[in-house]
Amino acid sequence: MNIQRNLLSRALRVLAPGMVMWLCSAGGVHAQELFVDCSGTNPYVYPSINAALPNAGPGAFIFVTGTCNESVSLYGQNGLNLGAFFGQTAQINGNLSINNSQNVYLYGLSVTNSFGDGINIHNSRGVVLDSCASVGNSGVGLQAGGMSDVTVQAMGTFDYNLRGGMNLSESSQVVVVAWAGLVDISNNAGAGVGMSGASFWTYGHTTIANNTFGPGSNSGYGFDMRGGAKAQIGGIFAPNVISGNQSGGAWLQENAEISFWDVGQPDIIQNNGPVGVLAGFGSQVTFFSSSQISGHSSAGVDLYANSQAYLFGTNTVQGNGSSTDARSAGIRVDGNSEAFLRGGQISGNSGPGVLVLVNSSADFSGVSFSGNNGVIACDSSSTMISDLAGPNSTPPAGVSCRTPHGLGGRQITKTQPTVPDWSAHKAQHDKYAKLAVKH
Repeated sequence: MNIQRNLLSRALRVLAPGMVMWLCSAGGVHAQELFVDCSGTNPYVYPSINAALPNAGPGAFIFVTGTCNESVSLYGQNGLNLGAFFGQTAQINGNLSINNSQNVYLYGLSVTNSFGDGINIHNSRGVVLDSCASVGNSGVGLQAGGMSDVTVQAMGTFDYNLRGGMNLSESSQVVVVAWAGLVDISNNAGAGVGMSGASFWTYGHTTIANNTFGPGSNSGYGFDMRGGAKAQIGGIFAPNVISGNQSGGAWLQENAEISFWDVGQPDIIQNNGPVGVLAGFGSQVTFFSSSQISGHSSAGVDLYANSQAYLFGTNTVQGNGSSTDARSAGIRVDGNSEAFLRGGQISGNSGPGVLVLVNSSADFSGVSFSGNNGVIACDSSSTMISDLAGPNSTPPAGVSCRTPHGLGGRQITKTQPTVPDWSAHKAQHDKYAKLAVKH
């Protein structure tokens, strides 16, 4: 049957442009296949994606070669598969938009738009970007809104965009499942990932680096999270790296939440301007296992305005702060905020390991402190609960913080996210790989 299918495929490609392929077998009807050559060298196939779309039914496959100088709008699509042949790339010079669609699968597309955003997804479910790129756009690399859900799988690139790498809003969700290589969100003018009321998940091998404060954007953070945005940064396939972002690694506001966790692959937050992770206005940050937070000029973790941090495991907060910043610390807790630390190492920071200010508190045990300018320092309004010394004991060296009672620290139970089942994503990728082969 494979031999028959290959022969029929060759025959139909040379019979007439616009013909589609329906292959029958004892098992049923095979998917519709359409072919596009944007180079114009093959007169027997469609010359553009837009020429092929009107003939694509539900579940169709459109295979593309060449450079397509067109903007492509996918509206009301159901089960469409659009992409390059497997292992190859097809270039789209223009915008790619997906609206009011479901189960749209894109493979090997590289989008560059000189006049706006690269990829826009709105009010669409089950959109998959497999080995795709959106680079060098004058807008954002990827916009997702209107309660869309998007999966970036295998690998991907969202670099050198003039208004940020990704912008997620309106209860939308982006999940990164990068089992085959790196998903890179770097060198953008604006946030690597900007979020308002949206969610972002990654399971590893994601790099968000060297994003800058640029024209048309008020953010140069790796993550800029607002309006109850939520992120899960999990290290499964490979480490996640957040580094070299001009304004900071992550900035959380307005009840935003971010969790860093790993299964043998650490999250690395390093050399991001003044701060690694900044959480304010009722936001929360969690570090499980072995996150590494280092090389920031003010603080590794900075909490303010009624925000919280929980660090559990072998996390390290090392080499943060500078002699020119009087508020330097490994972890800074300010303005009615709280830090809970269970285990880990805080070392080599300029300033105290933990600095606690303005009605804030630190609750820690099992933490190793070394090489800081003091273990913990508090102003007169702030307190600590620790395993160092009780309220009636003389504080050990490096501790300038009062303990309000001898009842010990709070018992905290918080469960690390479970490793997801990503077999369905891999099966979808493998299915496309079998079909999308040049004959």
